[in-house]
Amino acid sequence: MSDLPDAPFPPDSPLVAQILPSPNHGERLGVAGPDMLLLHYTGMESTPEAVAWLRAPERQVSAHYVVFEDGRIAQLVPEARRAWHAGASFWAGATDINSHSIGIEIANPGHDFGYPPFPAIQIEAVTALARDILSRHPIPPDRVLAHSDVAPARKNDPGEKFPWEVLHRFGVGHFVAEVPPSDGRFFMRGEHGQPIEALQAMLALYGYGVPVSGTYCGQTEAAVRAFQRHFRRSRVDGIADVSTLATLYALSAARPADA
Repeated sequence: MSDLPDAPFPPDSPLVAQILPSPNHGERLGVAGPDMLLLHYTGMESTPEAVAWLRAPERQVSAHYVVFEDGRIAQLVPEARRAWHAGASFWAGATDINSHSIGIEIANPGHDFGYPPFPAIQIEAVTALARDILSRHPIPPDRVLAHSDVAPARKNDPGEKFPWEVLHRFGVGHFVAEVPPSDGRFFMRGEHGQPIEALQAMLALYGYGVPVSGTYCGQTEAAVRAFQRHFRRSRVDGIADVSTLATLYALSAARPADA
């Protein structure tokens, strides 16, 4: 515990992160600099153990920052370097998401360990850190993403309890109010047809890695579930109902023109 930040991050002070260096990083490949911000949760019962994991050479994982439950911030990897946080992933044609992104780990045990709410002071710190990062790097709003967005079949984080609307209120990320779920037509795994092809095309155009095949396959279901975790959080089931389709349409329509 002695090498962790030892005081809450004061909201009215300049943004400062304690340096807890991780050896797990390398050169960014094929990019001039980061153009994506990726948010995670740590997904371990103990936050100190999660930090130790991100700093252990044998684990071969890392992130640029960790934000603790009480708002403390630690930097593990310099922003100029390629941290190892995304794993096998895809977004808008890119497969080396580590080279494209800055990764923030948010201390939370995650779905496997009770998945508690994110404290308000922690969200304030994540928002301040994200704004600070965006002030230095030309990252478009629609490339502020969840780990689950870029790895839908593998990851759930930071999950449906993460309040993306709070970050958006302060200029971080792309977000619209979800259309509330209701009874009506829906699409699910195993179905075929042109409406499913149109859904896949919209998801792929936004950035998700889905085939435009007209068949509601497992890959499509995973992408829909990831979309719901980020943008239609009131029900996460992988089923493309009217609410999901309408929210996706509204999000796409509100996308910045130069995206």
